[in-house]
Amino acid sequence: MSCSYSLSDIAAHIGAELRGDADSLITGLNTLREADSSELAFLTNQTYRQHLAETAAGAVLLNAEAAADYSGNCLVMDNPYLGYALASALFDSSPVPQPGIHPTAVVAVSSEIGDGASIGPQAVLGENTVIGANSQIGAGVTIGDGSVIGDNCRISANVSIYHDVTIGDQVTIHSGAVIGADGFGFAHSEGRWVKIYQLGGVVIGSRVEIGACTTIDRGALEDTVIEDGVILDNHVQIAHNVRVGENTAMAGCSGVSGSTIVGKNCIFAGQSGVVGHVTLCDGVHLTGGTIVTKSLTEPGSYSSGTAFSKTDDWRKNAVRFNQLDDLARRVKQLEKK
Repeated sequence: MSCSYSLSDIAAHIGAELRGDADSLITGLNTLREADSSELAFLTNQTYRQHLAETAAGAVLLNAEAAADYSGNCLVMDNPYLGYALASALFDSSPVPQPGIHPTAVVAVSSEIGDGASIGPQAVLGENTVIGANSQIGAGVTIGDGSVIGDNCRISANVSIYHDVTIGDQVTIHSGAVIGADGFGFAHSEGRWVKIYQLGGVVIGSRVEIGACTTIDRGALEDTVIEDGVILDNHVQIAHNVRVGENTAMAGCSGVSGSTIVGKNCIFAGQSGVVGHVTLCDGVHLTGGTIVTKSLTEPGSYSSGTAFSKTDDWRKNAVRFNQLDDLARRVKQLEKK
């Protein structure tokens, strides 16, 4: 469904200063290179500033410095990327299901369905489940006994939510995610593994976004907790009894081992991870591929691993890396002499 907004309406929505034709109509968003005269472009990465002079966009979202060099219609704000995020909501074309329960859904009599909620085809809701007002439960979603979904949530198709999971308001969970599966708990005895039954649950705060195929395991005894405002990319693994602090972000293929506490406002780049039973303070930033093996008490950026290089060079350096301990001992001996 197409829609259009005047520049003045968009400026008011995102809190930007309007320079140019307030009545100009915008029908969508696009890049500087691809936008046409009915679209709003944006400049957030200075790498693309070279395209500003030649863009055909109907208007451009940019900061004051870039706006000084641009004569066309523009929306000016300190953080153009935030403006882009806010404007994108106006042009979201995601289908909105009609409220109600689809005839093929299986809903326990003891379930509570809030006003305006929608339950999609072949969804299954167990005993004593609660679905908040205006929440959307997609096709094929399964929600186990005793689980609670807050208001204005969007649970996409084929998400699996186990029993005794509590989810706050305005939470988005993308397809294939699994919330509340058993944590990886086993005891070893006489050459075999004995399962430790996971008796805790999962508690997810409000305004959380969980990517496709991400898994959050239930706690062994206490709950696994994801606090308000956390964003998890696709294929993230959160193990049992982990606590992730407010507004922390984890990119794809990151993982946190059991009983680890991650502070507030942390950032995990792709393929980074943390061993179990450690604590990360607030404001930790892990660069791509970083593995944390002990607690971190100071905020800041941390990295591990070695930089990539040509394979022949990397192999030589890998051999030398294994020689570092011996080299350090020899240096100490020389220093003593």
